[in-house]
Amino acid sequence: MLSKETTPSAIVRFLDQYVIGQDEAKKVLAVAVYSHYRKIALFSHAPDGIAKSNILLVGPSGTGKTLLCDTLSRLLKVPFVTADATSLAQTKYANEEIEATLQRLVNQADGNVDLAQSGIVFIDEIDKLKTSGAETRAISGESVQHALLKIMEGSPVKLKDGQYIDTSNILFICGGAFVGLDKIMAKTHGFGFIATGGDDNQNILDRLNKRVKPTDLFEFGLIPEFTGRLPVIANLHALTKPMLVSIMSEPKNSIYLQYIEIFRREGVELRIARRVFEQIAEIAMEYKTGARSLRGIFEELITPILYLVPDHPEIGGVDIVSLFEDARFVRRA
Repeated sequence: MLSKETTPSAIVRFLDQYVIGQDEAKKVLAVAVYSHYRKIALFSHAPDGIAKSNILLVGPSGTGKTLLCDTLSRLLKVPFVTADATSLAQTKYANEEIEATLQRLVNQADGNVDLAQSGIVFIDEIDKLKTSGAETRAISGESVQHALLKIMEGSPVKLKDGQYIDTSNILFICGGAFVGLDKIMAKTHGFGFIATGGDDNQNILDRLNKRVKPTDLFEFGLIPEFTGRLPVIANLHALTKPMLVSIMSEPKNSIYLQYIEIFRREGVELRIARRVFEQIAEIAMEYKTGARSLRGIFEELITPILYLVPDHPEIGGVDIVSLFEDARFVRRA
């Protein structure tokens, strides 16, 4: 899966083209993915298989967790599917839902089970599986955590068509907002038992103090066995206004660049002032959904303009200087 040139730094450089910010999370993901696929190449035929390092992404909604995973899968050219932990918890038949997710992974691989067995499964909103005494056992978050244990560790799973898929080499990445985890960490962040001396690396100690610990996740509501299947933890931070502005205009597949190309095909030059992106970012921050609302606001801005342009060949350019002013149409010379 990994070419010789696909080093952790090369993975980060690729992610940088599509994902704004989250530099530390990118490094953690890059190293974990690099190690995972190197271990598959070197040790997958060993009697004991590989010791998997599945990944947990902790961060607010709309910070890029799914985008990071999807972008990774495109770089690695492996099948990728997402699942929703809340959907798993809303059914009495969590195992059937899990099998359906793995079937979708096989479908993404065009039926090639061998390729699917090296794919990536992203399970979102994993924090919604926290244990609660009010839940019934059949649909409790804890029961779903137990249902996920075997496949995350690695086991053969029978699909509806009778095929088996071995999950031993599938990389599982779980994500969640984990609202309230910061308060738990604030109580337990110190490593008072570590004696520090003049030769100790303070940077390493600081990183250990900031790291989400298994005990933090236990207190939050994940069972010890489940957290043990997620040894690699990456933190994603809330997006700032400048980051939201950049998301709309800088990535290779940004929405602004997509529409520049659409208008260019009509022979029209689209120009949007930075002020417009800043106004959209301000509204998105009010919605408190991270980058999720950017596209909707941008589309609302563009829709009436793109409705008119194809029917008016005399238009050669469109200038948008404010979200709250009409666009300026420039006639062809």
